[in-house]
Amino acid sequence: MELLRTPDERFQNLPGFPFAPHYLEIGSARVHFIDEGAGETVLMLHGEPTWSYVYRKMIGPVVAAGYRVVAPDFVGFGRSDKLPEVDDYSYQMHVDTLWSFIQQLDLRNITFVTQDWGGLIGLRVAAEHPERAARIVVMNTGLPAGDMGPVPKDDSQAPDTAFIRWRRLSRDVADLPIGQLVQNATVSDVAADVLAAYEAPFPDVTYKAGARAWPSLVPVFSDMPGVEENKRAREVFSTWQKPFLTLFSDSDPITRGGDKLFRAIVPSAEGEPEITITDAGHFLQEDKGEEIAEHIIDFMRRNPLPA
Repeated sequence: MELLRTPDERFQNLPGFPFAPHYLEIGSARVHFIDEGAGETVLMLHGEPTWSYVYRKMIGPVVAAGYRVVAPDFVGFGRSDKLPEVDDYSYQMHVDTLWSFIQQLDLRNITFVTQDWGGLIGLRVAAEHPERAARIVVMNTGLPAGDMGPVPKDDSQAPDTAFIRWRRLSRDVADLPIGQLVQNATVSDVAADVLAAYEAPFPDVTYKAGARAWPSLVPVFSDMPGVEENKRAREVFSTWQKPFLTLFSDSDPITRGGDKLFRAIVPSAEGEPEITITDAGHFLQEDKGEEIAEHIIDFMRRNPLPA
């Protein structure tokens, strides 16, 4: 399979992003990641259609607090290689890639920081390999397991929700407008050069297959791949005792209220403060990155690793 690699010059002089690139070979793909600081590992996992750039406001404060931040780009995003066709992507491929990434770097005692697809993938890996997880932070994400019933024979019979409309758009649009999507899903005005940085991984539409694929891979229907695996992950989290923090925003039409589901399912989540990030959209890292970093630092400090 021929892979696409975004030219390095697309990533030069990005605003607020001074971090050196690092790479691993996983399967046939080169996977990019940020690796800053030293100490306990904070693994920051991005979602759709962003990349590790979305965490730029959080990396510095967390590193300054004495932690190591590792932030990979999933295959199809950021500086990582891209598969050329939508059908080349699967939920399981992303889960397997993240697990291989963790193994190659031998990451342990991980604090998972997850948002959007970073949650769907990171929570699966944490549930399947709990010995690697020390703490979990979930932000504007979920762990769907076929809750909408079987796939409708006619797409028009699918529930009319914000997510289903987004699923259709990403599948049907000729060219996914990455910068516009980021701006639409934030509360604050995003500067033009920042929007250009989100678009940097995608020189043209041929590089966007991964971004177009993700919404249709979310296992919201009961006969989709990933449903059974997510059900097993939910079972793991139903007895989870390690620290678990929810940080959801108040202005995300897709995931708003999802924190209540996690707090109801995960026993250890009840012991943490009920925090809502105000005046923030789906990409709450863009709207309130520095504030979120402080919440994560406080969470880690009040839940130190066992002696």
